[in-house]
This record gives sequence, C-alpha cells and structure tokens, in this order.
Amino acid sequence: MSRVLVTGGAGFIGSHLCEKLLAQGDDVICLDNFFTGRRANIVHLLDNNRFEVVRHDIIEPILLEVDRIYHMACPASPVHYQYNPVKTLKTSVMGTINMLGLAKRVRARILLASTSEVYGDPKEHPQKESYWGNVNPLGIRSCYDEGKRVAETLMMDYHRQNAVDVRIIRIFNTYGPRMLFDDGRVVSNFIVQALKGEDITLYGDGSQTRSFCFVDDLVAGIMAMMEQTETTGPVNLGNPLEITVHELGSRVLEMTSSSSKFSFKPLPQDDPTRRKPDITLAERFLGWTPKVPLDEGLKRTVADFKKRLDEAAA
Repeated sequence: MSRVLVTGGAGFIGSHLCEKLLAQGDDVICLDNFFTGRRANIVHLLDNNRFEVVRHDIIEPILLEVDRIYHMACPASPVHYQYNPVKTLKTSVMGTINMLGLAKRVRARILLASTSEVYGDPKEHPQKESYWGNVNPLGIRSCYDEGKRVAETLMMDYHRQNAVDVRIIRIFNTYGPRMLFDDGRVVSNFIVQALKGEDITLYGDGSQTRSFCFVDDLVAGIMAMMEQTETTGPVNLGNPLEITVHELGSRVLEMTSSSSKFSFKPLPQDDPTRRKPDITLAERFLGWTPKVPLDEGLKRTVADFKKRLDEAAA
C-alpha cells in the first residue's frame, strides 16, 4: 500500500486512475483546481476513507507526505489549453517544478503525463520515443506542446542533478466515459453531435488519422510504468490501430443510429495529419498492449455520454 498523489485527479484520465489506485488498496490524495476537472468525476469515491480531495492549483507549491506522484494536471484539449495559454504554460512549467521539488523533498517517485503533442506534426510515422518532433514553438498549440516538452526537460534534469526517481509517459489520443462534452476532441465532438442530431464537423477532408486508446487500457499502462524499474522513459502509451477521422465519424453515426450529416470545415493551424504510436518500448518494459477494441470502447463511451446528456436535459 502506497500514499499516492494524483494531480489533476478529478479530470477525465485522473479520475479513472484514482479509482484504480483505490481498488488496489492505495491511499489517494486527489489534487485539482477544477478548471477542467469535475467533482462529478470523483463523487462516487468520496465515501472511501482512503480518498482525499484537495482543491489546489499546482502553480503554487504544496507540502504533502507521499510515496508516489502521478503528475496528470494540465488542460489537454485545444479548447481548454488555448483559453488561457499563459496559464497552460505555467501549469506545465511551474507546476512540474513544484511537483519535482516535492518529490525531491519527500523522496517520492514521480510520473509525468506528457503527450504525443511533443512530436508536433510528425515527419516520422509511426512515432518512436527517439523522434525529436516537428514542432512549431510560436503557434497557437505551442502553449501545450512546448509546456510539455519543458516539463520533460525538467524531469530529466531533476533526475540527473538531484537523483529524483522519475518516469515519463507520452499519452496518445484517449477516449472513454467522463470526457467533457465541450472539450473539442474528436470523439466527444462526434458523439455529442450525433446524439443531438447536429451536423458532424470534419476538419479538412477527414483523411487525417488518429489512434484511439480506451481509458482503461491507458490507466493500466500508466500504473505499469510507475512500478517498473528498468527505464525512466519516455514511453509511448496509445493504441497503434490507426483510423481516419472520417471513418471514426461513420462508426459513431452507425452506433448512435443518428441522422446527422457530415459538415466540412478548414483544418486548424498545426493540426497533425497523422498520429500513431510505436509502442515497442511499452511492450518490452511494461508488457503492455491495449486490449479494448475500438467498437467496444465507443459503445461504452456513447452510453456514458447519452446518460449524462439525458440527465442534463432532465
């Protein structure tokens, strides 16, 4: 049993992680400023006496006694991270410095949730961890991309200079229950639009590809990465099954029996055209591969969205 801190613990991925950590018997502190995190995501955990919620912004330091730090806090969808780009950068840079300072002080192991966005609009396909990326440091997405790149730098410098025990993962597109309706991500956009009978928005011609990993698979990979002792990372976590955005839209339409039609809009700036993880290192070091097929994961996600939309309308 460990004392575990999860920053961003009331978020989409963070709440699923808190749930699994509690299930294995850990004491969990969920730290969140509730910008994109939601109390509804963790309300079912509040009766557990091994679970504690602290409303706190990691831009400010905090003193806690813990053994493990899962550093998940940062808005992760363009709608939210572009809302206040300076704050997004501060969260990645100052927030990571504060969490590394805490890890150094209490000798905790710390895992950084980095992102496939560090590869930018990749010229290498699929993306390996050794690829340095094709990144625009001046674009509208760079508050997130560059923030995470600096966070990775900080992790490795604290590791080399102060012997902090670090782990870095790079998360690729993830979906599942508890995603925000308005996060602007393709899965939530398509499901909400299909359920409401609105046009399905495709940017460009919909031929850009993504690789979608169900949240349960991702959390299993995150926990395996924290506990292995062979590598600091970075290690890619994502599903290597690559499909076009158009194909995803078609599957959602079929699954929701929606009468929605496709509506085409121009591609946003710096939107990656192809995104697919090479997960060789995850297989080697973690024995990890995604297990949930896309159709099964989409069914579970659609059911969750439908339930929440019905509750919101009631």
